[in-house]
Amino acid sequence: MPTIHDPEFGDIVVRRSKRARSVKLKVTPDGALRASLPMYAPLLLVKRLIQQSREELQSLIAAQQSEAPHYVTGMPLGKSHRLVVLTTIENTSHVVRQDTSIVVYLAASDTLDTPHVRKLIQTEHQKLLRIEAKAYLPRQLAYLAEKYGFTYERVRFSHAGGRWGSCSSSGTISLNIALMKLDTTLIDYVLIHELCHTRQMNHSSAFWSLVEAYDPNFKQHRAALKQEHPYV
Repeated sequence: MPTIHDPEFGDIVVRRSKRARSVKLKVTPDGALRASLPMYAPLLLVKRLIQQSREELQSLIAAQQSEAPHYVTGMPLGKSHRLVVLTTIENTSHVVRQDTSIVVYLAASDTLDTPHVRKLIQTEHQKLLRIEAKAYLPRQLAYLAEKYGFTYERVRFSHAGGRWGSCSSSGTISLNIALMKLDTTLIDYVLIHELCHTRQMNHSSAFWSLVEAYDPNFKQHRAALKQEHPYV
């Protein structure tokens, strides 16, 4: 796929689609821009849209970043790791996952809020959450499905920015790896929510009655979930 470089927004991957009828820009969960456009449309249209929408894109990215984790030394990452910060005499910072820590070797010119350092931590954080999600979520989903008599087709993992999970009409349940940031009771609420969608593909009163049958405290869990953000 072609890439456009913008001095402000960096590299923007462009995806051509037979179904696209216009040029569209979106902000990914990690704050990058992605573009889609019709098959034979010129890349110039993407550049033009970026120029016309620069202030709006800046606002969208700022809103995304405000909901992203604010990294501080010692904070828990996932279920098993903590963030450790060490100084380094090297000119550039780097981040590695060691035992039960994600270790930031921080150069003197950087802080944890320096954009490229945040990106390095975010990348390792995402890798960790994906590992934990694959180890825990399918097993817990299968347990709850068997316990309450649900069936589903398969499980897939996503890092979709605005959703904790989803269920397709074919019975595929998609789960956001950011679920591993949550307390286990909230994880179970999301899993039950998506299992209930295998019977009710809507948010009708019948759907919520079904959720309540398997999670009597769903209203508290739903309210608590609204205080969290599915971003990494």
